[in-house]
Amino acid sequence: MVVVPSKMGRLNKRALVSRLQLMGSASRAGLAKSLGLSQPTAGKIVEQLLHYGVVEEFDASSWEADASAGKVGRPPRLLRLDRRHKRFLAIQLGVGETSFAALPAGVGAEDRWELRLPTPNSAKQWQAQLREAARRVQPRKFWGVLVSIPGVVDERQGRVLFSPNLHWTEGAKLGALIRQVWKAPVTLIQEERALALGQQMIEPSEEGFLMVDFGEGVGGAVIVQGRLQVNPLPVCGEFGHTPVWLNQRLCGCGARGCLETLVSTRGLLQSFSENTRRKNPSWRDLVEFVHENGVPRWMAQTLDQTAHVIAGALNILGLKQVVVSGSLLEFDQCVFRYLAKAIAGGAMWGRFGKIDVKPAPRRRTAGLIAVGLSRLIWPDQGKGAPGQIADFAREED
Repeated sequence: MVVVPSKMGRLNKRALVSRLQLMGSASRAGLAKSLGLSQPTAGKIVEQLLHYGVVEEFDASSWEADASAGKVGRPPRLLRLDRRHKRFLAIQLGVGETSFAALPAGVGAEDRWELRLPTPNSAKQWQAQLREAARRVQPRKFWGVLVSIPGVVDERQGRVLFSPNLHWTEGAKLGALIRQVWKAPVTLIQEERALALGQQMIEPSEEGFLMVDFGEGVGGAVIVQGRLQVNPLPVCGEFGHTPVWLNQRLCGCGARGCLETLVSTRGLLQSFSENTRRKNPSWRDLVEFVHENGVPRWMAQTLDQTAHVIAGALNILGLKQVVVSGSLLEFDQCVFRYLAKAIAGGAMWGRFGKIDVKPAPRRRTAGLIAVGLSRLIWPDQGKGAPGQIADFAREED
């Protein structure tokens, strides 16, 4: 008879996996102490995780240093999330391209996509692309398929409510399309939330931060006290669709004046073309122009408007740290420094303390793995997960 694990046992397993995510590696005794568990209880959980391939053991790299200090005996064994077996399929559905990677539970800090294909214009074409990816990305079986997707995403229902830049996704049953190709559970997460989780997984912040990403769109997500902020509505960090003064550009969301129409890659190129009278400039043209000339006046105005919106969000959220990723980091440091100074100048906390604005690479795959471990291995509801990991999620305590 299969027994659904108790709530306490499930929470202990999730807590141990989360702690390993934050610590990187630890001994059995260290994990037990950090979680406030008895060593027998922690040891039982570890053995289960080892059996199912979520964690792995390895020799401590610091053993030689310990030995030189006079310690003798067998090298200590540490634990970390498994890095050898590819358990999840990660998909980034972007405006310009769709990326794929088969990933282990112990994913690295850098995004490494195995396959990139141009994003098509319909659900039918996208499913054909999925079948092509299935032929090229190995293995064929996964614990789950994790999808980063732009727009307003109802993650519980697994559907896109609104996508200004990919309207065809709004009526598409993306989970069903994916399950026809890979027989595995599918989890959708809004792309900025995936980035925030990845940043938190690689560089944990106890107090929290506002994640801001620039690219084909502009958006963000919020981490508070080490956890992704949960809202009553499936809308978070959509400051790119905040109207800004004297901006009359039409946005993909149907409104006029959205910040995104100015500071997205497309918006910046449009402003560059209008202010230099260059026809169809490339992103490289703009990057080189800034490298040679510094921040032009029109870009400074856009950065000021962007900073005002971000500072307003900090004032409301009560946060003092901003993590910036994406296309703005491809410019010289002068662009990032200008934006950081403008944010600090507009945030109220800057009057009393320090506003920390830091650059970071996109860590989307780490965020997707965090989602997979949290939502597919031991869901909050306590129900056994379907598909490949049913026995794993239902195992007896």
